[in-house]
Amino acid sequence: MNKQPYCDNIEKLTIENADFRRVLYTAPHSQLVLMSLLPGEDIGAEVHHVDQFFRFEAGEGKAVIDGREYPVGNGIAVLVPAGSEHNIINTGSESLKLYTVYAPANHIDGRVHHTKADAVADTEDEEAGPK
Repeated sequence: MNKQPYCDNIEKLTIENADFRRVLYTAPHSQLVLMSLLPGEDIGAEVHHVDQFFRFEAGEGKAVIDGREYPVGNGIAVLVPAGSEHNIINTGSESLKLYTVYAPANHIDGRVHHTKADAVADTEDEEAGPK
């Protein structure tokens, strides 16, 4: 966990990221995570006991929140309140690039999952944060 401020070009970092999930920064009450979803890939339907903010920088997809669908792409932001079932799905032909902020943190600080399979197999990280 960091107590120093974070400052960087988040758009550039997000677009350059090729990892399914990369925990970029963890503060005492929030966490910044980069994500890249391959065409047809999704994060998987989930419910957290934390609020989650998504910002999309490239690609096309949809956010499904409590059964409602919202188109997402460059410049779109989505805030998912704690307790809402949600999924992010890449519906395009290129990688869907996004960053997300959990408040409070939801993953192990510094954790990197190169693929979705890595993320699914990581039971240690799955148990790390409040859900």
